[in-house]
Amino acid sequence: MTSTAGDDADGDRRNVSDVTGVAVLGACAAWSLITAAAHGGRPEGVLLAVLAVAAGYATGRIAGALLPVAAPGAAALAGLALTVAMPRITPGPEIAAPLGHAGATAAVLTLSAGAACCAARSAPRPVVRLGLWGLAAGIALAGAVLGSTVAVVTCCGVLLCALAAGRVRHRGPGLAGLALVAAVVTGLTWAVAGNALPAGLAAALEDQLTPHRIGLWRDALGLARGDAGLGVGPGRFGELSATAAGVAPSDGRPHSAPLQMAAEQGVVGVLLLAAAFCWVLFALWRAARPTPVVLTAGATLTALAALASVGNALSFTTVSAGAGLLAGLATARPFGAEPQAAGTPTEWVGDPSPWGDRPAA
Repeated sequence: MTSTAGDDADGDRRNVSDVTGVAVLGACAAWSLITAAAHGGRPEGVLLAVLAVAAGYATGRIAGALLPVAAPGAAALAGLALTVAMPRITPGPEIAAPLGHAGATAAVLTLSAGAACCAARSAPRPVVRLGLWGLAAGIALAGAVLGSTVAVVTCCGVLLCALAAGRVRHRGPGLAGLALVAAVVTGLTWAVAGNALPAGLAAALEDQLTPHRIGLWRDALGLARGDAGLGVGPGRFGELSATAAGVAPSDGRPHSAPLQMAAEQGVVGVLLLAAAFCWVLFALWRAARPTPVVLTAGATLTALAALASVGNALSFTTVSAGAGLLAGLATARPFGAEPQAAGTPTEWVGDPSPWGDRPAA
C-alpha cells in the first residue's frame, strides 16, 4: 500500500513539472510569434530552440528511464566526439558558421561533463563509476587541448560540484544557491551593459570580455529601452545594432541571451527566459532521482546559463537540445529500483516523506 501511494505521489509530482514545462515552452513560442507579427521579425530561431529543448527533454526522459547509467554516459561520449570532430559547431538554422563557436564548444563540453558526472553518480559498480569520473576529467582536458579556457573552468566546476553533491542530503538549498548564481551572473552582465560598475572593475571586465562584445551588449540594452514592451522583433538585432553592422562577418546577435531577449522581445521575453530556467530547477527539485544526480545536473545547467549570459551558446541548436537532454535524463524515473552508488545518501523513490525539502505533491 505504501509503495502504491508513493508511486501515485511521484506521478503527480512529475505531472505538475511536466505541465509547467509545456506551459512555459508554449508561452516562449507564442510570444516570439506575437513580437514577430508586431515588428516583422523572424521567430524561426526561437521556435527551433524551443523545439530542440522539448525534443531533447523527451528523449532524455525515455532514455533515462530505460538506461539510467548508460544513457548519460553515451550522451557524454557523443558530446565529446561531436566537439572533437567539429570544433567549429555551427548554429541552426544558419548555414554559414558565424562568430561565437567557441562559446558553443564550451557549452557542449560542459553538458558532456555534466552527463558523465550524472552517470557516475548513478553507477552502482566502482569500476564503472571510476571510469565515468575519468571521462568527466578527460572532457575537461579536451577543452584545454581545444584551447577553450572557459570550457576547462566550467567542466572543472561541474566536476567539483558533482563530487561535493555526494555529501548533500537536501536538494532545496542547493538548487536555490544555483538559481542565485545564475541571477548574479545575469545581473553582472546587465550592469556591464548599463555602465553601472565601478571604473576599476569595469575596466578589468572589459579587458576580459573585449570592447566589441560590450558594445553589442550596450546596443542591446539601448534597443530594449526603446521598446521595453515588445522589443524590436526576434532576429532583428543585427539590422539595428551599429556595433554588429560595423564588423564583417557578423552573426547579428548580442552574445548574451538575456540581453538578446530584452532587445528583441522586451521584458516579457526576459521573464519567459528566466521562467524556462526556473522550470528546469523546479523539475529537478521534484524529480525522483537521488539528490547528487539532481544537483549535478543543476550545476551543469547553471554553468550553461552563465555561458549563455555572456556568450552566444543558446543560439546553437546542438546546445539547446543537449540542455533539454540532460534535464530529461536527470528527471527521468528509471524502471524498477535505481541502484545506489557508494557514498550516495539513501533515498527511496517510492515514499515522498524522506525527502524533507520536497513537497509530496
